[in-house]
Amino acid sequence: MPASPASPQNTQQIIALVVRHNTAGVEEPVGRIQAFLEEAGYRVVFEQDTAAHLQMKGLESMTVAEIGQQAKIAIVVGGDGTMLGIARQLAEYDIALIGINQGRLGFITDIPLDNMLPALGEILQGRSRAEERTLLEARVMRGGEQMFCSVAVNDVVVARGTGAGMVELKLTVDGQFMYNQRSDGLIVSTPTGSTAYALSAGGPLLHPSLGGTVLVPIAPHALSNRPIVVPDTSEIVVELVSGRDISVNFDMQTFTSLQLGDRIVISRSPHTITFLHPLDWSYYHTLRQKLHWNEYPTGDGRLK
Repeated sequence: MPASPASPQNTQQIIALVVRHNTAGVEEPVGRIQAFLEEAGYRVVFEQDTAAHLQMKGLESMTVAEIGQQAKIAIVVGGDGTMLGIARQLAEYDIALIGINQGRLGFITDIPLDNMLPALGEILQGRSRAEERTLLEARVMRGGEQMFCSVAVNDVVVARGTGAGMVELKLTVDGQFMYNQRSDGLIVSTPTGSTAYALSAGGPLLHPSLGGTVLVPIAPHALSNRPIVVPDTSEIVVELVSGRDISVNFDMQTFTSLQLGDRIVISRSPHTITFLHPLDWSYYHTLRQKLHWNEYPTGDGRLK
């Protein structure tokens, strides 16, 4: 039997559950998590959309804003996409996130289902690693007027539409001209996002503790346009020079269409997100497991 989490000093301390929608069989592990937490004296609430999609009765639900204002921890059951979606919404609140992997890769939803209750018990007893991650904020400016603003945990991507030709982008960093680039688009990524789209486009891996922002061209016309890492204190401005059917998206989840002359102003968000991991969690172990770096040390120091 897994160790029970320490009972909260306030028996009404709230823990929120956010679950990936339309996932077959997810009610069974979610029910076990709910029972485990309630037995320890926590008040368990479900994010409003989660409650509407789960085939479970008698669930108490809250909006994202209510969760942010009243809960101290949110447990996310799903894949990294589920975590990205709720993390962006909760970024302005002081709430820690725990990820239980019901998806595929699981770079940021790192606790496997078969170990979720023991891991939760350890974390809720205070035996955990707290890890802070930075976010990006991007504003779409048109003729001096702000048209759109959002945040991203992984990346802000400016890209052409399907069937459209190359785009030309003018890139400025801290007021200094960097280059005009002809390509399929540009990925501006946090260290967290360096294992996502930026990696598939040839970008470097950045350790989450690094204070950097990586710029990765998507299929650039000039092979000399290479990824570059700039300080995360930088203000990055991407201006649309030519092209059609261009959009900017945030974590591949929200987007807005752009016009020529639009400027996307990207900077580090004033908000951060905090992940809680088990004590034995390791970023390098996650990379080995998810990227199939299959050399594991044996007890005698050899690799296998």
